[in-house]
Amino acid sequence: MTGTTDPVTLAGAELARHAPHLLDAYHAALPRAADVVTTRLLGAAWREDLGRARHLLRPARRHGFDRVEPAGPHRHGPATVLAELGVPCAALTAELVDAAGNLALGYARRAGIDARLRAQASAAGDPDLYGLAATLGTDEQMLMFERLATEGHNLHPCGRTRLGWRVPDLLAHDQESPATGVGFVAVRSGLHTGDDLGALLRDGYPWLPPPPAGYRLQPVHAWQLEAVLADRYAGLFATRDLIRVEGAVLRAAPTIALRTVLLEPDRHGARRYLKLSLDIQVTSTRRTISAASTRNGPAISDLLHRLLADEPRVLLLPEVAGAAVDAGDGRDVSAIVRGGLSGALTPGEVAIPGPALVATSPVTGGSVLSELLARAGLDPLEFLARYAGLLLPPLLRLAAAGVGLEAHLQNSIPTFVGGVPHRVAFRDFAGLRLHLPRLAARAGGAPPLAPGSVVGTDEVDVMRAKLGYTALQAHLGELVAHLADAHGLDEAAGWRAVRRVLDEAGADPADRAFLTAPRVPHKALVRMRLAQAGAAGRHGGTGDLYVPVDNPLHAS
Repeated sequence: MTGTTDPVTLAGAELARHAPHLLDAYHAALPRAADVVTTRLLGAAWREDLGRARHLLRPARRHGFDRVEPAGPHRHGPATVLAELGVPCAALTAELVDAAGNLALGYARRAGIDARLRAQASAAGDPDLYGLAATLGTDEQMLMFERLATEGHNLHPCGRTRLGWRVPDLLAHDQESPATGVGFVAVRSGLHTGDDLGALLRDGYPWLPPPPAGYRLQPVHAWQLEAVLADRYAGLFATRDLIRVEGAVLRAAPTIALRTVLLEPDRHGARRYLKLSLDIQVTSTRRTISAASTRNGPAISDLLHRLLADEPRVLLLPEVAGAAVDAGDGRDVSAIVRGGLSGALTPGEVAIPGPALVATSPVTGGSVLSELLARAGLDPLEFLARYAGLLLPPLLRLAAAGVGLEAHLQNSIPTFVGGVPHRVAFRDFAGLRLHLPRLAARAGGAPPLAPGSVVGTDEVDVMRAKLGYTALQAHLGELVAHLADAHGLDEAAGWRAVRRVLDEAGADPADRAFLTAPRVPHKALVRMRLAQAGAAGRHGGTGDLYVPVDNPLHAS
């Protein structure tokens, strides 16, 4: 694409108007961003045996679970490479181009973030980012680390896709933005379903106005309110089934999940998270929230607390309340209140969201994980063994009861004391899978699930695949690859250490056999997106698709 329809040209023109100080850095970062997206596209295509990938690509390095690193830099960008693979798809092409442009802007914005963090660490006399984090409140340190995970999903080529946002939206609401906002609508009670989130929030923020009689106060992401609701629900505003509450705004900070924001401190000094519908496409999914998720979140949180009540090294960010509006497709005005970790950590304990572990520290120039190794005084193999010993036992225990937690990096928050793995927190339970027969037989039954729920399954391998892909392949696989590349870890030895943890964790024997089989299912990220591109409807989809990959845990 050229001329005024070229996304790069359009983004450059918008940057020149709204943030000219970023323009040079944006253009300088475009080749690097395109190379990252292309590398992930080629890696996924090779793993999924897609099109001509196995003929075109000669991996420079191989990791466990058929993860490959193509030799780069690449001569062509992701759009050209997709065509060369022989799988042309206009929708995916647009998403890849969008991802590369947004990643370039993210890199450009990181320069300012990095400079501020270096200055803060220098002023405090901290030799690394870990030391600076230890001086902050729990949720503030988590937010600081999350902003460093610039490249998004570690395996998905569309990790920085933001279809539906233009440059002004990215500047105002993306993960590098210092703040965003939460607005409110009053919803006629007959259209409101779920908990009274307005009443819950007004307890902490008493300056929020009460809704009119017969209405409920419902939080809405600031962008969603302006760009989606104002137009899509104009009829409901006209009939006053929805009323915009002017002047009711809470300050918030975006997290890496974008639709999940960290609220400003309330009158008690506590901070909570809001997960809000956001009708943009990130990776392969439009990030609105089903009404079923708003009802299931609190019930699943209660189940997890019950099953892990005697696990002192596990923390949960509970989903305490949720609500939706029975209008349109029922997804656009949904919201979930999530608890934070304030007050849950001990002095000196640092919480680091999983995606930030392999991010570059602006203080030392190494990864955050490298700083942890230096602090802990552990060699890479011992660190990995301790980390896996923290992560896997509670997940295998949950699986034995019928819960396949979605424990990829983004949903996992390990904590550290002196750089040593100490505890792990889990968040966002919308993507887990509950094996209903096993829950009935071993855990007193499943929680009541809302109609239309997708989390329940009668197929035990669906639950196992969810656990295996997220915890072993996407999560531990990323750490093993990074430790091998940056610290010389022998990968075979690393996977043997993980296998020992798995064998000694008391897993259900059938679960262990599934997770250590010669070939295991790996989520087919590009194949899924190609299938979804042909699905009907704004939120159409095909469900999870998997391809078999070689399992390094089998030979360990």
